[in-house]
Amino acid sequence: MGSPPFFYRWSTTFSPWLALLAVIVFSAGLFWGIGFAPTDYKQGDVYRIIYIHVPSAILAESIYVLMAVCGFISMVWRAKIAGMLITSAAPIGAGFTLIALVTGSIWGQFTWGTWWVWDARLTSTLILFFLYSAIIGLHSSIENKAKADRAVSILAVLGVVIVPIIKKSVDWWQTLHQSSTFTLTSSPSMSPDMYQPLFVCVLGFSFLFIFMLTNSLRGEIIFRERDKLWVKNQFFGQER
Repeated sequence: MGSPPFFYRWSTTFSPWLALLAVIVFSAGLFWGIGFAPTDYKQGDVYRIIYIHVPSAILAESIYVLMAVCGFISMVWRAKIAGMLITSAAPIGAGFTLIALVTGSIWGQFTWGTWWVWDARLTSTLILFFLYSAIIGLHSSIENKAKADRAVSILAVLGVVIVPIIKKSVDWWQTLHQSSTFTLTSSPSMSPDMYQPLFVCVLGFSFLFIFMLTNSLRGEIIFRERDKLWVKNQFFGQER
């Protein structure tokens, strides 16, 4: 999978099926959570924004961890496709982070009475958005793509420290933000009829991300390898 030609040809086959799976699971989760999950006894129906906010927040952090892993691989083994993955994933991660911030602000307006507070969780998530933006800007400002990959790899690896800070911010500091919905050490505090559609939403958003990343990476591969013989054969069937 580290070979750009192999990944491109392999992904051509599975990408349409991945799109179908993403649409089905994504739609089912939102339809279940927004349309059929019970009303919360404290927040009423406004809590249903959780079915967009929580999956987006989880992916915002997870995508950055993926980028940091790819950055390490790129720096140590000089894997070309690892650098391409960072470039392809960064705009998607920034988008999910922005969705998490916006939906969190809407939720906060109804529950806290304000659109924004400099809460530890909110502030650290905003810093994550700035890190995504810095990676996108840094890569686009360097013409030599090999040097650009190395630069963003370093930034991605160094910046990953923000992820555990975001995750543990509600435990380390006194914040308005509620504790984490998903944890590995305890069972969910939500009732099953609320938690189950949320879990499906997380899966749906994850499949959507994989589909978006696959197609973004395919475009990045073609752009970078456009002068290679395999690309010309792929699109024009010509030998040179």
